[in-house]
Amino acid sequence: MTIEVLRDLLGWCAVINIGFLWFWALFLILGHDFVYRWHTRWITLSVERFDSLNYQGIMIFKIIILFFNVVPYLALRFFV
Repeated sequence: MTIEVLRDLLGWCAVINIGFLWFWALFLILGHDFVYRWHTRWITLSVERFDSLNYQGIMIFKIIILFFNVVPYLALRFFV
């Protein structure tokens, strides 16, 4: 695998993961009650706990995307 292929792969992974992140956030913003009802069928959660867990998940996913997709992509783009 060449550096160019790896760089392109990381770029597309970042785009796909950021798209998924936006989908997750928009789905929670626009359909919060639906998503909450759907999840509380199986697990008893308060609304505050549900919001907290989703916010934490979004933040952790964002950090993972940044460190494992975006930073290596930028390093390969600018320094190699």
